[in-house]
Amino acid sequence: MTLSSFIITLVIGAIAGWLAGQIVKGHGQGLLTNIIVGILGAVIASFLFPALGLGMFAASPVLGSIIYSTIGAVILLFVLRLVQRA
Repeated sequence: MTLSSFIITLVIGAIAGWLAGQIVKGHGQGLLTNIIVGILGAVIASFLFPALGLGMFAASPVLGSIIYSTIGAVILLFVLRLVQRA
């Protein structure tokens, strides 16, 4: 992984984590946590969407990555919220 791709990954993770935190209220995090949630969301989406037969639906790879990562991060935060309630 080159330095530029690493930085792009961190930026996409931060954006996706922040968006997921805005969608799932009550999960305000800092920058590092947003990056981690966004990257974990990307990992979840990379397994979930192909299993459902869904492909990348955005014209831009970066925009598609942000959308996929955000959806995966929302799923992650929702599951974490369910676990915390139990």
